[in-house]
Amino acid sequence: MKRNELIIKLQECANACFHCADACLHEKDVSDMAACIQTDQVCGSVCLTTSKVLSSSFKDVDDLIKYCAKICGKCAEECGKHAHDHCQACAKACESCKAACLSYLNN
Repeated sequence: MKRNELIIKLQECANACFHCADACLHEKDVSDMAACIQTDQVCGSVCLTTSKVLSSSFKDVDDLIKYCAKICGKCAEECGKHAHDHCQACAKACESCKAACLSYLNN
């Protein structure tokens, strides 16, 4: 996985997370979606931050990418608990981003 490819995956994941969080706010019982919304917000923020750092020439990024992969995994798990289309799409984006992070680290 190349650096610029990972940046794109991170941005796609962040978009999916923020979309999911917003869509969760419009669900019938928002209180049931609180953990999902919170996890979406954190994951989206971590992915955006990671993409910004990777957009620079800064080299010491491995720990940040490992953390991002961890958060993407947690978000995928949380969103995967919900049947809503936006949650399932977010879970898929997070799993894909986690895999991209791990692939980048293994190159």
